[in-house]
Amino acid sequence: MKPNPSLDTLVEVATRRRDEALQALGAAQREHLQAEQQMAQLQGYSVESLQRWTQRAQQGISPALLRTQQTFMGKLDHAVAFQRGVLQRLHLNIEHCRERLVQAERELAGLNKYLDRRHLAWQRQLDRQEQKSNDEMAANLHRQHSASHPWKHPA
Repeated sequence: MKPNPSLDTLVEVATRRRDEALQALGAAQREHLQAEQQMAQLQGYSVESLQRWTQRAQQGISPALLRTQQTFMGKLDHAVAFQRGVLQRLHLNIEHCRERLVQAERELAGLNKYLDRRHLAWQRQLDRQEQKSNDEMAANLHRQHSASHPWKHPA
């Protein structure tokens, strides 16, 4: 029932695993935020380009310039669609990291609860041993006192 050093090692490993999961979640969230910022830039650039194109088209344009603009906008739309895929993949990664963190926290909490119960049981055992020792010492003192003073006990 004594505290077990190997259990302490397990708790350390579980704590490290939880901390690593927490760091991975933070990194995934930062990466997702950067990707959202890139998406906002792409979408802003797309809107801006479309506005410029609309103003320019009112002045008249050549068919070659129209094809160039359509190609450019197609590439920009493709970049936005690609970035949506990146965001979706990063969101799934965040969810995976959250699941890992929850699992690591549960494992650590379970180990800590087990250690607490073991420690409590060990402490109870020590208390019982101490009580037994005190009872034996009191009984011995009583016997010694009774043996040295037989006239104080009723017959």
